[in-house]
Amino acid sequence: MKVDELIAKTKDSLEARKVYAEPYEKDGVTVIAAATLSGGAGGGTGKDEKGQQGEGGGFGLNAKPTGAYVIKDGNVRWEPAVDVNRLVATAGAVAIAALFVALRIVRARRG
Repeated sequence: MKVDELIAKTKDSLEARKVYAEPYEKDGVTVIAAATLSGGAGGGTGKDEKGQQGEGGGFGLNAKPTGAYVIKDGNVRWEPAVDVNRLVATAGAVAIAALFVALRIVRARRG
């Protein structure tokens, strides 16, 4: 992929329509889902010892749900998405830290 093509694809991928889903309506309630996008790109050109030229690049995009706008009876409210993986990882880290603190307290009382 040529660098100018990479830049064009990057621009297309980071538009607002990629962040907000098309509104979904049912029974008088409209939901508009939202996500956080992050990405990165890189590219370059070069020559080898024979004078041959080449270029290349790459692009990565990460999308993560953040929540949704819910519209009902003319009122709009934000419903955040719950990242269960992050919640479990945080709870695990807290549990491990608590275990280490408890072990230190037991050792200090014995000594």
